[in-house]
Amino acid sequence: AVPSQAMLSRVLLCALVASSNAFLQPSSFLSSSLKPSSSSSRAISHRSPLSLLNMHGGEHLSAAQKKALEETAAAIATFGKGITACDEGPGTIGDRFEKVGIENTEENRRLYRQMLFTNPVGPDYLSAAILDPETIFQKSDDGVLFPELLSKRGIVPGVKPHLKVYTLPGTAGETVMQGLDSLNVRCKEYYDAGARFAKWRSPLTIGKDGKISSLAIKTNMEDLARYALICQDEGLMPIVEPDISLEGDYDLETAIKVNVEVQAHLYKAMIDHGVYMEGATLKPNMVNPGKQCTTKYTADEIGQATVTALRRVMPAAMKGVNFLSGGQSLENAAARLNAINKAKGNSPWNLSFSWSQALQLPLLDLCKKNPKGSDLPLEEMAALLSDELKIAGAAARGEYTPKAGEGDHVFK
Repeated sequence: AVPSQAMLSRVLLCALVASSNAFLQPSSFLSSSLKPSSSSSRAISHRSPLSLLNMHGGEHLSAAQKKALEETAAAIATFGKGITACDEGPGTIGDRFEKVGIENTEENRRLYRQMLFTNPVGPDYLSAAILDPETIFQKSDDGVLFPELLSKRGIVPGVKPHLKVYTLPGTAGETVMQGLDSLNVRCKEYYDAGARFAKWRSPLTIGKDGKISSLAIKTNMEDLARYALICQDEGLMPIVEPDISLEGDYDLETAIKVNVEVQAHLYKAMIDHGVYMEGATLKPNMVNPGKQCTTKYTADEIGQATVTALRRVMPAAMKGVNFLSGGQSLENAAARLNAINKAKGNSPWNLSFSWSQALQLPLLDLCKKNPKGSDLPLEEMAALLSDELKIAGAAARGEYTPKAGEGDHVFK
């Protein structure tokens, strides 16, 4: 007898159910190969049968490790607060000091960072601070290590663990960041000193053809993924920073396309490496046209472009995005961040700031009126910083009111 269509359907359904059950129940080989050896130093949480479907979700981390990473990411993604990026090395901050007549000494660097970390309104507008390795081990006037001082104020301390930029041979000046060697050793040291997150910057440049080479994208994004994997294993929540330069004449449409391409490679690399996405944070550039672009764009158009790029590729599992300022003035950066939050819609991420130059360059400008070699005008700097943080906080809430033209891109 020929089986009916209904009978064939029932047989097929039973076969599919049996196949699914067989897949969801690990074989003895898979089950044993995934179990840690008895000599493993890490506590691995019990795996449910469905855990085989989550191999790329930080499966190597314990439940306690994941919880700590996710809590740090959530704390940094506090609504209305952002990150103060104070991770310039002695050479970089020294150049800024010398331009305004301040002597580049370790004590001046310590006093300057102490002013940044002890601002009276800091806890109202800052969720985190990125420190240079030198600053991690410096102390306040009261003898308190800066990471401990920040933690007591409710500001999560983090560190920049990468080293120097290296130009890739055979390219038109494209670069990669160095520092993966012995990164785990440095991360252990920074964690023990009180840091709870790290930040790694990978600078990229859009060429005259409107593209970034596949080599530069792949190399940098895979480095970011390896860095994130190592950081998580050592207890530091990784902030990944693909930084696309504003240099060039590319238009806003090109900027959207390239940012989507770069971030798509980044998330793919992170997932392939087994990074726990819920315990990671993104620090990207805003999606701007190149500085030499002759087409005018409003702050609202830039805000919409930035949100568009995120919505096309960014995982909802990640809690926050903290935009770098990238050489923008405080007023332009605030106007654009405000526009980004206005365009956010139902996007699941907290969209805020992680600014260095936008906040710090106006503070250093206060030194110019004094004779060369004068002391830092710390009280005056602290007062201006308070006003700046209020602007940044308002932009992070989408409540900043920019002046006419602020945040617009106009070729000069």
